[in-house]
Amino acid sequence: MIVLIARLLQLPLTQQALAQEQNEKSTNELLDGSLRLLDVCSSAKGALLQTKECVQDLQLIMRRTRGGESGALTTEVRKYLTSRKMVKKAIHKAMVNLKGSSFSSLSKDNETIAVVSTLRDIEAVTLSVFESLMSFISGPNSKPSSSWLLVSKIIRTKRVACEEETEANEFALVDAALQSFFKTSKSDHKNADNQLDNLESCIQDQEEQLDCLFRQLIKTRVSLLKILNQINLPNLTAHTCIQIILWIRNDYSFA
Repeated sequence: MIVLIARLLQLPLTQQALAQEQNEKSTNELLDGSLRLLDVCSSAKGALLQTKECVQDLQLIMRRTRGGESGALTTEVRKYLTSRKMVKKAIHKAMVNLKGSSFSSLSKDNETIAVVSTLRDIEAVTLSVFESLMSFISGPNSKPSSSWLLVSKIIRTKRVACEEETEANEFALVDAALQSFFKTSKSDHKNADNQLDNLESCIQDQEEQLDCLFRQLIKTRVSLLKILNQINLPNLTAHTCIQIILWIRNDYSFA
């Protein structure tokens, strides 16, 4: 979907429509939308990174203790569960911030209506996909059978088929296993270790796809900035320039 936006923005017809002065407001709204997409993508990446780091720390302790209970293992399990609560809180905040966006009315030009409406529709669908992804990462409250189908349109992992048939995803399974960790046997501890391996692999798949998506989102934003620059140079504010520079310096090249 994001690739589709990038292709549309390269079309002369699209650039001409958005570069018209009377469409400056609509172009600015699309620019704001691109920033929302970047923000929610960053939130998803941050949630995955935080969870992955805790998974790796927990795996290390579990392998050192060979599934037996120890003070270090108890601490690490509690640390993971606390981290998951923080991740879910951050995800909830990010999803709340997605609500409430609105668009201005369009000009009467048919070409402009077609172009801007298409870009708005793609943005809305992409936001819905991100919302489903964030729900998936949250774990227990997600609904894989419906939301993961939507997520799979933009993030194609190797597990899409099996996720459609299960009642819980990797995040939910690990959350449940660790919440009952101290009440289970050593054989169940081994099962928890296997589930951690599955979760780490799942996170790796998603991180790779989100990295590609993030770079494409930056390309899209830069294209919109160039079009807006054709309307009115001052719109390329110092704050916007600093944002772009920081993204580039963060190793997300859009060359």
